[in-house]
Amino acid sequence: MSDTWAGLLQVAALVLLLAVSYRPLGDYMAHILTTRKHSRVEKVLYKTMGVDPEADQTWGTYLRSVFAISAVGVLLLYLILRIQNHLMLALGMPKMQADLAYNTAASFVTNTNWQNYSGENTLGYVAQMTGLAVQNFVSASVGIAVVATLIRGFTRSKTDRLGNFWVDLTRIVFRLMLPFSIVFAIILIACGATQELSSHLTVVHTLNGDQSLYTGATASQEAIKELGTNGGGIFNANSAHPFENPTAFTNLIEIYLLLVIGFALPRTFGKMVGSHKQGYTILSVMAIIWIGSLAFSTFFETHHHGVNLATGHAALEGKEARFGIPASTLFMTSTTLTSTGAVNSWHDSYTPFGGGAAMFNMMLGEIAPGGTGSGLYGMLILAIVTVFIAGLMVGRTPEYLGKKIRPAEMKYAALYILTTPAVVLIFAGLAMALKGETASINSGNLGPNGSPSPHGFSEVLYAFTSMANNNGSAFAGLSGNTHWWNTAGALAMLFGRFLPMIWVLALAGSLAKQKPVPETEGTLKTASPLFAGMLLGTVLLVVGLTYFPALSLGPLAEGLH
Repeated sequence: MSDTWAGLLQVAALVLLLAVSYRPLGDYMAHILTTRKHSRVEKVLYKTMGVDPEADQTWGTYLRSVFAISAVGVLLLYLILRIQNHLMLALGMPKMQADLAYNTAASFVTNTNWQNYSGENTLGYVAQMTGLAVQNFVSASVGIAVVATLIRGFTRSKTDRLGNFWVDLTRIVFRLMLPFSIVFAIILIACGATQELSSHLTVVHTLNGDQSLYTGATASQEAIKELGTNGGGIFNANSAHPFENPTAFTNLIEIYLLLVIGFALPRTFGKMVGSHKQGYTILSVMAIIWIGSLAFSTFFETHHHGVNLATGHAALEGKEARFGIPASTLFMTSTTLTSTGAVNSWHDSYTPFGGGAAMFNMMLGEIAPGGTGSGLYGMLILAIVTVFIAGLMVGRTPEYLGKKIRPAEMKYAALYILTTPAVVLIFAGLAMALKGETASINSGNLGPNGSPSPHGFSEVLYAFTSMANNNGSAFAGLSGNTHWWNTAGALAMLFGRFLPMIWVLALAGSLAKQKPVPETEGTLKTASPLFAGMLLGTVLLVVGLTYFPALSLGPLAEGLH
């Protein structure tokens, strides 16, 4: 079977799995977020935390709760990394240096999982399992909790109450993330992923003789790494490593895991607002972007000028032989259109347009389907912008799901859209202006006078695009483990995660206070192919106008050279 047919069959199998999961998982998440019943375990936890599960919060209180658990998470994870040499099961690993520990703590708490270190040579079991893995659960669940408040903003009226953060978080972790991770960890173990604590080294028989390789509790962390769109791997090779991703089948399962919640959330949205057609409209735009990006990147990885590429019939550098081009671009498209950042191939080795596609996917705001929760709230804000533009075109006050989109709502939407690009471009500009920091660029991508080539600039632009959008993947040619890069990167990740959340929750609060507006003949039909097309155009137009100049200096300049 040719690679093309194998790739098409894998895409078909993935689409089938996602389609089968869409309704039951979406309905189940809606049930989690709306039911009034609490389990016994949850009641014990609420009592222990001193939380009244029946007390709804305003958007400001909800936001402070998000900030509180995130701040505690950063401090605790930083402490664990700094004292890990004194913890049990440290495996002889030294404590992590201060700036790298700060970067790592910010990275995992923000659901970015950017790694300026090699996991198998840096962290012991306790740091991996009680530090990083815990944040994989919490940070992913925070994203779903935040989008739940935005949906409640549409469904509630004349109130300032949007739910209880601690109830939402507890339910998402214990009813969704934990049980699903256990099931898929068992599947990964059965398919060959490693999982053991008796010894961190396993003797493996290779063509070069017996080698002692780090193994550890890989499968259990791989499951939540993908399901929660986290992306941080135990191994430096991430999902290209055979201990994390042994076969083509596990590769398919991992791609499914990183997409399934994001693609099921539109069903949750439709069920909560009382119109499944609204969910299908959002889903269709997500699917079109995903399919289009996959087709684009696959084409440019298999068709490109150059003697080496023509001889190999594809851009094979940086690709795992077990997966080939189709499975690599499928993984790359899915991981950069979500906030996962896991990789099974090196994005730095992609062709200029292929690597540019990965960058552009993140610049879209990772909305197709995006990270757990963050993708849907990003798409809903763009839907609000779309109905506002449509309202201007016909000269009437725009409405979305029975709520008027007034100047206040548009201010929050505009701030959301502008925040992440501002973080990306400001930090990338600083890195390029500080000559000492361009030394982190691969020397092969520097000109004779030390100035970066287009690919060198792409490495910097990709890094801050990834960090500010809480993705975590990288162009591997950039050496990020320096004082400046660790500090600047941590700030970019924190700003990119929490500043947009402020605008989302403020928007939710503003919508919830409104009285629903009855639908009339002049109301724009937002559950229609026309609106889906308008929304798609808005997504591409907003991103194109924002990032096109920067892309012209990087991947576009390199690809057209």
